[in-house]
Amino acid sequence: MPEQSLSLSADKPRQRLDKFLLSHLPGYSRAQVQALIRSGCVLVNGEPRKTGYKFKGGEHVVVRIPPREESSVEPQDILLDIVYEDAHLAVIDKAAGMVVQPGPGNESGTLVNALLARYPELADMMDDPETQDRLGIVHRLDRGTSGLLVIARNKPTLLALMRQFQARSVEKVYLALLEQRPKSNSGLIDAPIARDPRQRKRMAVRRDGKSAQTEFEVLDDDFQGDRALVRLKLLTGRTHQIRAHMAFIGSPVLGDTVYGRRKQRVKMKRQFLHAHELAFEHPVTGERLRFVSELPVGLRSVLEKLR
Repeated sequence: MPEQSLSLSADKPRQRLDKFLLSHLPGYSRAQVQALIRSGCVLVNGEPRKTGYKFKGGEHVVVRIPPREESSVEPQDILLDIVYEDAHLAVIDKAAGMVVQPGPGNESGTLVNALLARYPELADMMDDPETQDRLGIVHRLDRGTSGLLVIARNKPTLLALMRQFQARSVEKVYLALLEQRPKSNSGLIDAPIARDPRQRKRMAVRRDGKSAQTEFEVLDDDFQGDRALVRLKLLTGRTHQIRAHMAFIGSPVLGDTVYGRRKQRVKMKRQFLHAHELAFEHPVTGERLRFVSELPVGLRSVLEKLR
């Protein structure tokens, strides 16, 4: 695909540059738009600007769109725990340690590689700007988090499921063992989350962040060190939301070396976080589907050792 160039006029004062580009570049994610800006492919009145630049009105914007590289994602025959599947979607119980999508340092062995082998029709999404960056992935789990994920097997299902997530009609419940018992038995954490400016791989509670709400309930606190097993319900779906919120209230997830203690007192190869329940409406039948995944054996053994 040859390089393209777009010439645009900014007609909304106070609008952010990245949001302006999102509305003019269908098929591009916010991260991709911000990457274009940072790489110098976007000029405002002939000058590069930061992603948060706000228009005064009437600026001339030139966007240089470099050719996209051909996808090198290869199908790999990797064993998956399939909880449910039909012609439109599948629900996967992801193991901890598996990366969801390929990226630098993780070009193979990912969930997407496994899905392409099991559902070859997903390869059709590679040629569509709206789906080529997702390949059936509706939502994600961190590498160290296990549990339930819904996968779309075609574009209409993908878009329909994404709309449910945007409308917050999807129920997502997690189980986590916390380093410190919360001060109350249950509650709502309502604290906005944004990228941590000091550590770009972390998220943090910040006033300028996106709205984020997490409900928690203590299920069991009969563990060494005042630890507690909690049930967590996501009301929003921000990156690292649970991990950032739990650290914010002083109760980081056990095994989380990014948001909790760098030197863990309990030896674990992962964080104690599991996507336990998932419920959504089937995009074709309209039936409300609900799935439950119990704690993996490894996490159950951790609970027993800490009794």
